[in-house]
Amino acid sequence: MTPSGNDPARRRSRPSPQGQGKGHRSLPPAMSAIIVFAKAPVAGQVKTRLCPPLTPDEAASLHGSLVLDILERCQSLKEYDRILAGTPSHHHPFFRAMEARFKIPVWDQQGEDLGERMAGVFKQALGAPYRSAVVIGTDIPGIHGPLLKSAVKGLEDHDVVLGPTGDGGYYLIGLRSPVPDLFENMPWSTDQVFANTKQRVQELGLSLKVLPPLRDLDTVEDLQLFIREAKDRQNQTFSSRTKNVLQELAARLTNRE
Repeated sequence: MTPSGNDPARRRSRPSPQGQGKGHRSLPPAMSAIIVFAKAPVAGQVKTRLCPPLTPDEAASLHGSLVLDILERCQSLKEYDRILAGTPSHHHPFFRAMEARFKIPVWDQQGEDLGERMAGVFKQALGAPYRSAVVIGTDIPGIHGPLLKSAVKGLEDHDVVLGPTGDGGYYLIGLRSPVPDLFENMPWSTDQVFANTKQRVQELGLSLKVLPPLRDLDTVEDLQLFIREAKDRQNQTFSSRTKNVLQELAARLTNRE
């Protein structure tokens, strides 16, 4: 996986979140990284299981807002380096905008399937410069800062950390050394991913910490649930931006009935 304009040695000097250029300041190298895996919000290539009832453009708009949500939540985690691993390319205008807005490096995802891409980013991150790394997706509205801190802390005395989803997958995986066997010949996008990964962890003799389960936003049923939750003003799961997107989608779907 190729970083955007940064080799590993340069990444050890962390940019200030306040700005670029003269705003940069040298900091001690972070020991851990939080890596956000994301697709660019291209209509017809993201959230396709929501189409119909959503149009491809609506699904892409929702996806883009969710990516912004998770990057905003990661901003408070100053003790860790935050990295965006994007596809199709870090040159995509969306990722360039995220790089400038959040002052984070953007790496390319490389590999034929999700497993190869995750294995690749762990291989690049771990050992030099990071002692541990956590990879998270962007379609889990319930991810928050304290949960991510718990995941990184869990790697102090566990080899693997997993955050399961209700549909049998996982929203987070953390490692402190590359373990390519966890990503090979895995039935991705099925309800067996978490169970199979957990079994492989055990077979490899690795220690495991399991985080609380969260619901992802993949299906129309998920969408309907999150639309209802977004109506609650006390619900802090979503940013105000994503709440507005969900409410607009709800209104459009009602008009189509």
